[in-house]
Amino acid sequence: MEEATRLILIRHGETAWNRATRIQGHTDIPLSPLGLAQAERLAEALADEPLAALYSSDLSRARQTAEAVAGAQGLVIRFDADLRERAFGRFEGLSWEEIDRGYPEDAARWRKREPDFPVGGGESLTVFSARVLAAARRAAAAHLGQSIALVAHGGVLDCLYRAATQVALDAPRSWQLGNATINRLLATPEGFTLVGWNDDRHLAGLSADDIAA
Repeated sequence: MEEATRLILIRHGETAWNRATRIQGHTDIPLSPLGLAQAERLAEALADEPLAALYSSDLSRARQTAEAVAGAQGLVIRFDADLRERAFGRFEGLSWEEIDRGYPEDAARWRKREPDFPVGGGESLTVFSARVLAAARRAAAAHLGQSIALVAHGGVLDCLYRAATQVALDAPRSWQLGNATINRLLATPEGFTLVGWNDDRHLAGLSADDIAA
């Protein structure tokens, strides 16, 4: 195998729209109080990781999560808009229930994961995945033999999981994508390999009920 880059993939902490099951996409939503607490726990869990670089989506929920990690590591965040969540067009801001009620045909195609369907007039899975994988490959190629972290979104992590496990874009999802969890891949010029997924031990006992708004 070629020299590998160790990737730590992180989905941002929770937002109010996550809790309300509202589609965020490119809409810039900040972390909730719970999300900020999750980011702090994450930073503590990664404090001893030998990170050579920290990359992040430029959306606030990812940026705030990355800032916690950067502070613990003494790193400068490298922002990349190609690590943004999938663009959902007119679906953004709507709950799953509202999408089902207002756009039943589009909702059905979305749930079937049609790869070339531009959901809500936004991005198709094919276009979205190509964007994400290109960004991850660029970051990995710049840090061969090192460990780096990518802070992004659930859809971004989903694309990378599928690439590492050779699961098709239209296959149903059977894996977790928890907020502020730790996920690990190896990246080489040959592709991605899964190492560990959805490690949430650092979040034990943390809930919205314990966080003052």
